[in-house]
Amino acid sequence: MDNTALTALQYGFDTFYFLICGALVMWMAAGFAMLESGLVRAKNTTEILTKNVALYAVACVMYLLIGYHIMYSSPEGGILPSLGFLIGDENSVESVLAGGDDAPYYSARSDFFFQVVFAATCMSIVSGAVAERMKLWAFLAFAVVMTGFIYPVQGFWKWGSGFLNEAGFLDFAGSGIVHMAGAAAALAGVLLLGARKGKYGANGQVNAIPGCNLPLATLGMFILWMGWFGFNGGSQLKMSTIEDANAVAQVFVNTNMSAAGGLIAALIVARILFGKADLTMALNGALAGLVAITAEPLTPSALQASLIGAVGGVLVVFSILALDKIKIDDPVGAISVHGVVGVWGLLAVCLTNGDASLGAQLLGIGAIFAWVFGASLLVWFVIKLVIGLRVSEEEEYEGVDLSECGMEAYPEFTKN
Repeated sequence: MDNTALTALQYGFDTFYFLICGALVMWMAAGFAMLESGLVRAKNTTEILTKNVALYAVACVMYLLIGYHIMYSSPEGGILPSLGFLIGDENSVESVLAGGDDAPYYSARSDFFFQVVFAATCMSIVSGAVAERMKLWAFLAFAVVMTGFIYPVQGFWKWGSGFLNEAGFLDFAGSGIVHMAGAAAALAGVLLLGARKGKYGANGQVNAIPGCNLPLATLGMFILWMGWFGFNGGSQLKMSTIEDANAVAQVFVNTNMSAAGGLIAALIVARILFGKADLTMALNGALAGLVAITAEPLTPSALQASLIGAVGGVLVVFSILALDKIKIDDPVGAISVHGVVGVWGLLAVCLTNGDASLGAQLLGIGAIFAWVFGASLLVWFVIKLVIGLRVSEEEEYEGVDLSECGMEAYPEFTKN
């Protein structure tokens, strides 16, 4: 086989792999929708599903219009990205076959597709944290700004060769850029929104508000677990060489083992604390393990990945309890899973990757959180002034399905 044919074959194979991984990440949207609809009350199910399907579409359009350009069309090493529109031209046949270090090895459109589903994933984190009391259109207004501007700016800092990349900050697949960023935006919204009615009583009492469909929540967790193989595996960017193929396999194994470690650890901690096996903590433990390994799923051994995930599983249980103590109401535990454990994942990079430095990791954590939380707080506040964030007390009592969507997910059952 001559070099031209080999180059074309590798280009096609890597493009195909990239697209399949992007499709797996897209399927995580279904995972978030099922997880969140299972963990809210029946009277709020239609609205949370509407948020999830709508935010995915909004993210795709906004990232196409301006987000991708902000993230990947700016000068290297900067803080302020370049503003522009659309996603540029496809790679020409000549540029691919020219070879050399600068030759593209996958389609530019496959890169956009892979990146746009990451932007949607980041926004999906927000929907569960603000569930059961936020206005649908306030949420979607925020999604426009988050996916079109806030997320791409901090994504440019690392993945678009901005100043965090120059500083040596490491985040392989997005423990910080995707997960902690989503949690920071969610935290800002929750602080302005307030807790659900009846969640917190006098004298620090925390009242559990059970979800309506734990089988659905469990299905959602498994869909997310499966999608994460594309999330982390695709971030290797290609697999047409022996080295890359081996790396992808290691990433898949480590991703799987970290999730397993997180689930087992969370289940054991819940048993110690509550005397029972808590399914919701187990679900969040698995997701915590996945978030923890996302910053560096290649360099750990499988055993190290299991332990990194286990630490995430322990952290998520205590974080959920701690947030309730200070009356930060997060119905699905998203801030703990993606935020607290996202920080742990970024710090854990230093344990297995010799190129990592604690200073650079702390810089990245601080910069991403400060930007996303600050910008989100401002946007949420403006939305609150213009149209309001929260439904009325009566609408919250009746359920936002009726007030926001005019239909119920389970009309044959009595509302709970």
